[in-house]
Amino acid sequence: MVGKKNDNEIIGKKKDAMNIQWFPGHMTKAIRMMEDNLRLVDALIYVIDARAVYSCDNPLFNKLLQGKKVLYVFNKCDLVEKSDLDLWCKEFEKQGKPYVKAIGTSGDCSQIVAGLKRVVADKIEKYAQKGANISVRAMVVGVPNSGKSTIINAMVKKAKAVTGDRPGVTRGKQWLSIDNVDFLDTPGTLWGKFEDQKVAHHLAYIGSIREDILDVSELAFDFIGEMKTLYPDSLKTRYNLDVLSEETIDIFEQIAMSRGFKLKGNQPDYERTAKMIIDEFRKGKLGKIMLEKPKKLVLSDK
Repeated sequence: MVGKKNDNEIIGKKKDAMNIQWFPGHMTKAIRMMEDNLRLVDALIYVIDARAVYSCDNPLFNKLLQGKKVLYVFNKCDLVEKSDLDLWCKEFEKQGKPYVKAIGTSGDCSQIVAGLKRVVADKIEKYAQKGANISVRAMVVGVPNSGKSTIINAMVKKAKAVTGDRPGVTRGKQWLSIDNVDFLDTPGTLWGKFEDQKVAHHLAYIGSIREDILDVSELAFDFIGEMKTLYPDSLKTRYNLDVLSEETIDIFEQIAMSRGFKLKGNQPDYERTAKMIIDEFRKGKLGKIMLEKPKKLVLSDK
């Protein structure tokens, strides 16, 4: 984490990159809890934010996946273009990873229950031949704010799991049941050190890292730096900009002025502008944006 500075001094044409690291103690406890309960479940449901598939791949989960069936869930699909998500779907198919698409906030995630039963169909069939009707147990994992609890609530049709739009809302384990499936909701978990700061930034953009350890003005500056290359038209359309400047700082100031976010002396209010930009991205107001595409990316290569 970088030290706080005056908000109007943070952003400049030349600056040191913000180094993001966040691994609070409760995440270590969460990993231990998952390891302790792994023997109780038949499969894992791995929830991924479709906007940052690569960054949501937690290397600490690799040990959990050993010998277990896994159903991957591309969540928040409404926030990305279908053609972009299809690229990741093809990549997962190539790797033999079963998946379903979901919009947790839609209230209907029945496809996840169906997908899970397909993944463990061999066990269900084995017991069915003996005349037994068993319940399937699944552990739900993912990085913070990936939408795990929202998805579980959609499946059970009632808000039984604690949800929120900030990381760290789910702290303990919670068992919930529906249609002969028992779900163990677990806390959103990251890993000890981000070797790739682009991964850390992408997790921060989607809300997986606690905001009070971030310099939001610098985060928004870096976000605009990426968007001016990846989605320049989204910036122009959302903020009524005819032309994007070559300098990120100039684009940032254009956005501040277009929204009337000014301080005394007609200076741009960087802090207010930064919070607005990140918030609008998270809510999909900038349009359908995927931060990462599978070309040249290899899952778990962190």
